Amino acid sequence: MTTQTTAPETPSTPTTGTPATGLIALPEHIGRALATAGALLTIAATFLAWTWTADFPGDLTVYGYPGGLQVLVLIGGALTTLFALSSYGVKGLGWLAPAGADAGVKLAALATFATAWYTVIAISVELGGVVNLEPGGYVVAATTLATLLGALALPFKRPAPDPIDPDSTGWEQFRHRLGHGWDTTKAVFAADAPRPVRALPSYAEILIIVAIMALGLTVFTYGIGTPYDELFVGFLIMAGFGFAALNKAGLIAHASQITARHQNLSICGAFLAAALFPFTQTDDKYATLGVYILIFATVALGLNIVVGLAGLLDLGYVAFLGVGAYAAALVSGSPNSPFDVHFPFWAAVLVGGAASLVFGVLIGAPTLRLRGDYLAIVTLGFGEIFRITANNLDGTSGPDLTNGSNGIASIPNLDVLGFDFGAQHDMGGFTIGRFANYFFLMLLITAVVVLVFRRSGNSRIGRAWVAIREDETAALAMGINGFRVKLIAFAVGASLAGLAGTVQAHVTYTVTPEQYLFAGAVPPNSAFLLAAVVLGGMGTIAGPLIGAALLFLIPNKLQFLGNYQLFAFGLALILLMRFRPEGIVPNRRRQLEFHEEADAPAALGKTGA
Repeated sequence: MTTQTTAPETPSTPTTGTPATGLIALPEHIGRALATAGALLTIAATFLAWTWTADFPGDLTVYGYPGGLQVLVLIGGALTTLFALSSYGVKGLGWLAPAGADAGVKLAALATFATAWYTVIAISVELGGVVNLEPGGYVVAATTLATLLGALALPFKRPAPDPIDPDSTGWEQFRHRLGHGWDTTKAVFAADAPRPVRALPSYAEILIIVAIMALGLTVFTYGIGTPYDELFVGFLIMAGFGFAALNKAGLIAHASQITARHQNLSICGAFLAAALFPFTQTDDKYATLGVYILIFATVALGLNIVVGLAGLLDLGYVAFLGVGAYAAALVSGSPNSPFDVHFPFWAAVLVGGAASLVFGVLIGAPTLRLRGDYLAIVTLGFGEIFRITANNLDGTSGPDLTNGSNGIASIPNLDVLGFDFGAQHDMGGFTIGRFANYFFLMLLITAVVVLVFRRSGNSRIGRAWVAIREDETAALAMGINGFRVKLIAFAVGASLAGLAGTVQAHVTYTVTPEQYLFAGAVPPNSAFLLAAVVLGGMGTIAGPLIGAALLFLIPNKLQFLGNYQLFAFGLALILLMRFRPEGIVPNRRRQLEFHEEADAPAALGKTGA
C-alpha cells in the first residue's frame, strides 16, 4: 500500500510553515524595490560633491567625477545593484549569484552603507561639524540607509524546495531538481534560489582565471598604495563586506572550483600577476612593503607544513627565520662578522637553509615525543632561548659571534652574476629599484617553497602528516612512524624558513635579536606567523599567503591609531574567526568540521554522485 503525497499550497514557504521574512517588517517586494532604487541613487550620489573644501583628503568637492572614498561607495553601489537585479531574475546575471542573491544584496548594501557613513562622519569630525557637508553628503547618507533597510526586508533564509510530486511528469521532476526555485507561473527563477551552474568551455574558464588574477592584483595594489589613512579604512570596510557578499552569493565558491580544475595554470597566473606588481609602482615606497610581505608569507607557508599538515603547534618558529638570517649574515661579507669570508649568494642560501635544518632536527629530536600544549610550550621556550643566546654572544657574556644586541650590520647587497640588487635597473622602459629587485628574488624563493609544499603535501609523507594531524594514535596503530614523520615536517619547515631568512638579512642590512620575538607590534614574529596560517587557512597554499599579506599590511597601515592599533587589529581578528573560523581560504576537511550540519549533506551528495 502506497501513500500519495501532494505539494504544499504555498511553494515559497519553508517546511516549517512559517514564511521566510527579513529583519525589517516590510513586504519582500517593497524591500527589494527599495534596495534596488537606493543602490542606483547611491551610484548617482557619488557624482555629487560631498564637502566644500579640499582639506579632507581625496578632494570630494568635484561634481561629476568621483574621487577617493567616493570611488569605493560607487563600487559598493554597483555591486548592490547587480545583486538586486540578479534577484529579480534578470537575464544574463544569474551567474553572479549561484547560491542566491538575497544574502549578497544584504552584505553589499551593508558595505556601501558602512563606507558612506564612515566618510560622512569622518568629514564632520575632521572638519568640525556637519556644516561642512555638501548636499551630496546628505544624499549618499540617505540613499545608503534606504538601501540597507530595503535589503534587511529580504528573507534571511532561503525557502526549502518543494517535495517532488510522484504524479508529476518526468519533465516537471527534472525541472524541479534543476532549479529548486523555478516559478512555473512566471517562468523565472525565484529570488534567492540557487541557479544551475553550466559547464564552461576551457577557454572561457581560462579567461575567468585571468580576470580573477587581474582583479586580485588590482585590489592588492589599490590597498597597498592608499595614500592616506581614511582611504585605507574605507578600503578595509568595503573589501571585507564585499568579499563576504561575493562569498554568500556563491561566486567565490564557483571561482574556486574553476581554479581548482586548472590548478597549475592558476598558480602560474598568480605568480605572473605578483611579478607585475613592481611595474605598477613609481618608486620603492610600496615595493618595500611588497618584499617584506613576501618574506613573511614564505615563512608562513613553511610553518603551514608544521601546523597545517602535521598538526604540530610550534610557537617558536620565527627562531628558524633568525637562524637562517644570522647564518647568511655571518658568511656574506659583513664587517661585523667574525668570519672574514664573503660567500656568493647561492652558497649563503645553502648555509642559511642548512643551519635552520640542523637546528630543526636538534630541537625536534628531543621534543617531538611531546604532544599538544606541551610541545607548544617547549617550542616557545626554544624561540626565547635563541633570542637570548643571540643577545649574549657579544664577546662579554659569551663568545664574540653575533655582536650581541647590536647585531650584524652593514650586510652588503647581493650581486648575482653581475646583477647588483642594490642598484636601479631599467626594464622595458620601467625603472626597477632596490626593493623591486629583492621582490623578484623573493618571489622566486616563494615559488620554490610552494613547489615543495605541493609535492610534499601530495606525497606519501604528506598523507602521513595528515594522518598524524587527524589522529596520531590511529596513525601509529596503522604502522606510521610518528616520530620520524613529525621530525621530517619540523626539518622541512625549518629549512624553508631559513631560505627566507637569507634574503631578509640582505634586505634589512642588519640582523638583530629584537627582530625575532614571539609577539610584537610588527611582524614577522611567531604569534603573527601562526595567526597568518590559522586565519588564512590551514593546510592550503593560498591561505597562508593571503593571511600573511593581510597581517603584515594592516598593522603597517593602521599605525595612525597609535596605542589603539593592536586593539583594532585584535577586534578584526576576533570578528574574522567568529564568522569564518575555517580561514579565508579553507581546506575542505576543516570547512566540514566547522560547518558540519550545513555542508556535510551536500558533500555526501557530491560524493555519491
